[in-house]
Amino acid sequence: MAKELIAYCLKTKKKEPMLKATINKTARGGYVAQGVTKEGHKMALIMSEVNALAAVKDGLAKQGW
Repeated sequence: MAKELIAYCLKTKKKEPMLKATINKTARGGYVAQGVTKEGHKMALIMSEVNALAAVKDGLAKQGW
């Protein structure tokens, strides 16, 4: 697993590290990481179950479910 979660910011049109990440389950059973960029723009990252649980285990994100 990477040292940080990288997601695409729709506002700046760049891939940036996600800060204050929280991983939640979707209604259909998927996983999504939600956080902010360093400028404070909201961002989200759809993840597999393996990557989501690894991010929680590594301390990259908080578990939100």
